[in-house]
Amino acid sequence: MKAVSAVPTLAQASAGVEVVGAAADGEQAIALATELRPDAVLMDLRMPRVDGVGAARRLRERDPRVKVIALTTYDHERSVVEALRAGARGYLTKDAGAEEIRQALEAVVRGEAAIDPAVQHHLVDALATGAPAAAAALPDGLTPREAEVLSLIAEGLSNAEIAARLVVSEATVKSHINHLFTKIGARDRAQAVTYAYRHDLAPRPAP
Repeated sequence: MKAVSAVPTLAQASAGVEVVGAAADGEQAIALATELRPDAVLMDLRMPRVDGVGAARRLRERDPRVKVIALTTYDHERSVVEALRAGARGYLTKDAGAEEIRQALEAVVRGEAAIDPAVQHHLVDALATGAPAAAAALPDGLTPREAEVLSLIAEGLSNAEIAARLVVSEATVKSHINHLFTKIGARDRAQAVTYAYRHDLAPRPAP
């Protein structure tokens, strides 16, 4: 089975998977998948230049036959729903083992879905409420980018680290933070993190 991977260490660890291309960012993942036409693409949702959701969406538009599996440390509803809406056929968290990854790849290549059992309840919740966490449903008028910055703050990243992750300037990050703090009524990062957890905009740390 041939795969392009934006998370090469995971793909290399999967027996029976030939990694024909390893991408360092979303743009490269799109280019490699278009050029190499692999059976599947392993896509990290957190990548510079183009994130995993954007890359999956663009791949679907270029070639609907491309099978994408999203891999991420995030298992909250918004990430799951956005990835699947963008065209991903699978969703795994990064603690998935080599065998789980291999089985997921085989499943999506067969035309099946491969959703980590740990996140399946998010799909049930989204369908039950009829209001999955799309951009229009973000609380207090947050934009998707502001929600992303807030999630990274909750992850513990500094302004400089957020800027590097999103490939923007620190001044841009500070502007996003000022705007989102005003919208959510937060005075500092601690209050912002509490808000992010309360509104399911960031995964809570494991106990």
